[in-house]
Amino acid sequence: MYDVKLLIDGAWSASSDGQWSPIVNPATEEQVGRHAIATSEDLSRAAEAAERGFRLWRRKTSLERSAILRGAATRLRENARAIGEDITRENGKIIGESIAEVNWAADTLDWYAEEGRRAYGRIIPEKMPDMHQYVAKEPVGPVLALSPWNWPLVTSTRKVAPALAAGCSVILKPAEETPSAAVALAKALLDAGLPSGVLGIVMGIPGEISRQLIAAPQIRKVSFTGSVPVGKLLAAQAAEAGLKRMTLELGGHAPVIIWDDADVDDAVKKLIPVKFRTSGQVCSSPSRFFVHNAVRERFVARLVEGVAALRLGNGMDDGVTLGPLTSERRLNAVGRLVEDAVSKGAKLCAGGQRHGTVGYFFEPTVLDSVSDAATLATEEIFGPVIPVIGFDSYEEVIGKANASTLGLSAYVFTRSLEMANRFSRDIESGMVGVNTLLVSMVEAPFGGVKESGYGQEGGIEGIDPYMVNKFVSQAFA
Repeated sequence: MYDVKLLIDGAWSASSDGQWSPIVNPATEEQVGRHAIATSEDLSRAAEAAERGFRLWRRKTSLERSAILRGAATRLRENARAIGEDITRENGKIIGESIAEVNWAADTLDWYAEEGRRAYGRIIPEKMPDMHQYVAKEPVGPVLALSPWNWPLVTSTRKVAPALAAGCSVILKPAEETPSAAVALAKALLDAGLPSGVLGIVMGIPGEISRQLIAAPQIRKVSFTGSVPVGKLLAAQAAEAGLKRMTLELGGHAPVIIWDDADVDDAVKKLIPVKFRTSGQVCSSPSRFFVHNAVRERFVARLVEGVAALRLGNGMDDGVTLGPLTSERRLNAVGRLVEDAVSKGAKLCAGGQRHGTVGYFFEPTVLDSVSDAATLATEEIFGPVIPVIGFDSYEEVIGKANASTLGLSAYVFTRSLEMANRFSRDIESGMVGVNTLLVSMVEAPFGGVKESGYGQEGGIEGIDPYMVNKFVSQAFA
């Protein structure tokens, strides 16, 4: 058993009223730790500390900030195994994925250590004689960062790293199911020399935390990764609190289009490991499989073969390739989606049931001939389920792919350059992978369109939401 405490003004502490909440291992359903539940008093202190930290941190040079971010990246890599074990213990994903997540977070810190040094303004040629005009980039102010449980370290780092590089202070609220990753990030930064108050960590009752801190006058920017309904609620709160800036990375329901000329074996080989990574609990995960009827039977057969090779179990165990879902709530939700699809005509080709009686395990599942009326045809699945939907024409499939209110990522498999270009142009999505599933990386912007949110994380674009442009027009005296 371990305690995850609050970080306020550089000090780790229990909540002011001493309340705790359990942390459960989804593979065993056993309590492995507990986290502090922040009170209103704690949140007020965190906001005040963030304001003081911002005034100090914004005056540091970009080189000083860069050195601290790089130092933190080194510390994460040095402790990748231990941090990865904490992620697996709380989230359930297999240990190899957790260690890879730690290294990805370290790469993100390195990337923004350099982007902060390249946050250039510009000189504007004078409009009149004896004038000097320029645009300077300045930090927006203290940031509230709200991160999810599926990628607890990477999603936190994608917010914290660019904010710190820009000169902002941050209050980070990790998901209560997986708080240890945020602690590891904070410890790495503090050990690297981050001043007190520049980064705070709070946990507790999510609705109460977001409501109070969004309304806090010290907070100038909010970044949230999570569901569409919660994103809409937070956006309304931010508007009411003074039109505070928002970055929203919300849901996805990614279409995968298998054209009639696709290399079916290659597509399945690439899709299986990505689809079932983190047990399918990834917003950019391939989610709706549109397969040309000319190759659908062969594609489904290959999927069933690939799924049969997966080994379900505790993410800490050797040889396991698929861990549990992160919560009982997700387990029940996925089960309901599969039952609904089958009741509306889908053919169950593999899986479809809870695995065992202990742990939140759900069998890797393949459904064929899924009806448009099935709930999972329109609702994000967030689980180890592949629904296959046949089609016959370009117009039919592009219409179905774009029918979703979400538009985060999309994937196309074809040997035709013409079709690749048509799909890339016409799909309503923030990211498109053609014959690849690699759309999320440190160097590229990550974000969607429509109800998948606005603003982007990653790449050179990722630092912009944490800066404001100030135009200065100066006449010589």
